[in-house]
Amino acid sequence: MRRHLVTGSSSGIGAATCRLLAGPGTAFVVHARANAQGAERVAADLRGRGAEAVVAMGDLAEPGTAEALVATAVDRFGGLDVLVANAGYADRTRLDDLSPERFEESLRVIGTGFLRLARAARAPLAAGTEPRVVAVGSFVAHSFRADAPVFLASAAAKGGLEGMVRALAIELAPQCITVNCVVPGAIAKDSGTVSAMTPEQWRASLARIPLGRVGKPEEVAAAISFLCSPAAAYVTGQALHVNGGLVI
Repeated sequence: MRRHLVTGSSSGIGAATCRLLAGPGTAFVVHARANAQGAERVAADLRGRGAEAVVAMGDLAEPGTAEALVATAVDRFGGLDVLVANAGYADRTRLDDLSPERFEESLRVIGTGFLRLARAARAPLAAGTEPRVVAVGSFVAHSFRADAPVFLASAAAKGGLEGMVRALAIELAPQCITVNCVVPGAIAKDSGTVSAMTPEQWRASLARIPLGRVGKPEEVAAAISFLCSPAAAYVTGQALHVNGGLVI
């Protein structure tokens, strides 16, 4: 059985990743901070594809949540083979309105949350089969233009995430755990979910995308799936951009 923990998987990229990886002989911890209904829908979908699935709720900004998620995988499925750190959010708050507390919230969810996940998952991953860690970054850590939205807190958090990926790739290599990052560009949101950009900003962003459209969650999931597969055994410490050629 290939055992997965995918954070932030009640919708969007996380949910698409679970669905793409699901099948007989797979198991999933489907995580959400607050969207229990969405997480249950995803889990039911995975079971319909022949996988085992359990829902685990929790805020990754809070101490103990990451450790509890890993423990859920170990307790329910006997171990862990794949960690996909997808949970996070975009914060467009500008400098004058960005309090230190709000800034630190982004760092806690994205950076500290990933640190805690990696620490808790290291031992079970090392004992697993073809162990993989994939973090989900963002184009906001690379796109700094006067004609595009700027995400100060999110850029700092996601940029730090990529640095952590490269460092962890070296530290975990002796245990044959690969660590990589997928960096999505402008990706369509699920219906009913909140977007950090207005419809006008989404339309304006198309002018900077050579392929002329926003991406689909399934297209990012395909890149994550590759990095989780045996075919990516010699790929580690890398950031794979999935952005339609976004001009950054």
